[in-house]
Amino acid sequence: MKTFDITIIGAGIVGLATAYQLLHKDSSLKILILEKENRIAKHQTGNNSGVIHSGIYYKPGSLKAKNCRTGYKMLLEFCDRHNIKYKICGKLIVAKNPVEESTLQNIYKRGIDNGLENLKILSQSEIKEYEPNATGYKAIFVPQTGIIDFKTVAAKYAGEIKSKGGEIVFNQTVTAIDSSDNSIIIKTQNNTYKSFKLISCAGLFSDRIARLTNPGLSVRIIPFRGEYYNLKTERKDLIRGLIYPVPDVRFPFLGVHFTTKINGSVEVGPNAVLAFKREGYSKSGFSFKDSFETFTWPGFYKVIGKYWKMGLGEFYRSFSKKAFVKELKKLVPAVTPEYLEKGGAGVRAQACDKSGGLIDDFYIVENKNIIHVLNAPSPAATASLAIGDYIAKKILTAKS
Repeated sequence: MKTFDITIIGAGIVGLATAYQLLHKDSSLKILILEKENRIAKHQTGNNSGVIHSGIYYKPGSLKAKNCRTGYKMLLEFCDRHNIKYKICGKLIVAKNPVEESTLQNIYKRGIDNGLENLKILSQSEIKEYEPNATGYKAIFVPQTGIIDFKTVAAKYAGEIKSKGGEIVFNQTVTAIDSSDNSIIIKTQNNTYKSFKLISCAGLFSDRIARLTNPGLSVRIIPFRGEYYNLKTERKDLIRGLIYPVPDVRFPFLGVHFTTKINGSVEVGPNAVLAFKREGYSKSGFSFKDSFETFTWPGFYKVIGKYWKMGLGEFYRSFSKKAFVKELKKLVPAVTPEYLEKGGAGVRAQACDKSGGLIDDFYIVENKNIIHVLNAPSPAATASLAIGDYIAKKILTAKS
């Protein structure tokens, strides 16, 4: 049985960034990453929209706000150092009507409070100067927003980890964690590992891993699938950069938007529909265990009570391309169903508490020499190095 100083469960971008930061602080550490898949970044990291977020949306002082702004700078410095391609193209956040103006102003104020500079409030005519095919009542132009391929970033993290002696072992599904005062025994389906400290960054399965050491855990992961279309190649010139709607403040999602990708394609979406499988990327995806855990969680029914109308609308758009396009037309009227072709999908791990609260901030639980990352949605990829630094400092000072 090999013994490690620190073991990390999960080779998504947060787990990799954490290992990278640990080895950056102390290259003598024996670091192990256990990943249940056969490669890194297969799920949330590999299916995200590739946006470098500015930090404009997040409550000042929250973990999201602090880590996004710090992580943004760290990410760009890392990419410059390792010649990773990215583009700072800016984005529009569009208020479609006067009713949304107050929310737009609140977002603008949050951006200022979070240290963003050169934000611009645009009039209806000024929107056209940035996006000639877009329409709206008013908009914010956010110059800091960019685009990147986070799979490339994750791969570079992994390369740096290995070069410093860290180990990444694939096809290792963790089945048990036995902790004592001095060490932790981690069992997978075919191996056993010993570690003095443990960090779990298990994404869609973060609550199940956490329950191995915290049986009374008060949150549950509810999976939401986001489905995308792509603008056909001959129509991608409709969009210059990124166009987002003013988000519904009651819901922790940003709404259907247009995203120019680093490869030049244009992605539209996502919606946000309840998934019946934690890795259910298709409409037919179903897992009895995953669904049972969702439908037996007390908080889920409170979520349904609060958001059922919104949820029905999302499901309708999932099955109706015409309805999906209707939402897109509110931002870019020229879009028609014929302009779109089927794109990919991703599943977001959304933590929900027993009272039905959809946890919006990053949520990290510490217990002596064990740390569980239980909620790390967007902008976790942008903020990965800052989150990794935050966790690294915590675990290095924890008593084993």
